[in-house]
Amino acid sequence: MAKRRVNPGRLIALVLVGFVLVTTGVIARRVRGLQVQRELRDLERKRDGLLAERVRLEQAIRDASSRARLQPIAEHRLNMHIPTPDEQVFLNRTTRRLPREKPESLARHDSL
Repeated sequence: MAKRRVNPGRLIALVLVGFVLVTTGVIARRVRGLQVQRELRDLERKRDGLLAERVRLEQAIRDASSRARLQPIAEHRLNMHIPTPDEQVFLNRTTRRLPREKPESLARHDSL
């Protein structure tokens, strides 16, 4: 059996091709990582902007639904107003008591 001899030039070429392939893979992975990082940064900026917009809208809703803002609108459009103290009437709440026994007039009608 004869041993095969590998040409040293061919061995160096295979090592260089392998090195180039590995280096290309590393560079491609880094480029993709930078793209993803840029996308994440853009999404975070967008999220922060949307959160700020939400806070602004919530404040606008609170301002628009406040009594100070709604009272003049209700008075103008619906002809409503806050009553003055002399226009206010306070009613006492009475409790209703149920009779314990039926009156005799009702008891006679039930037996018929």
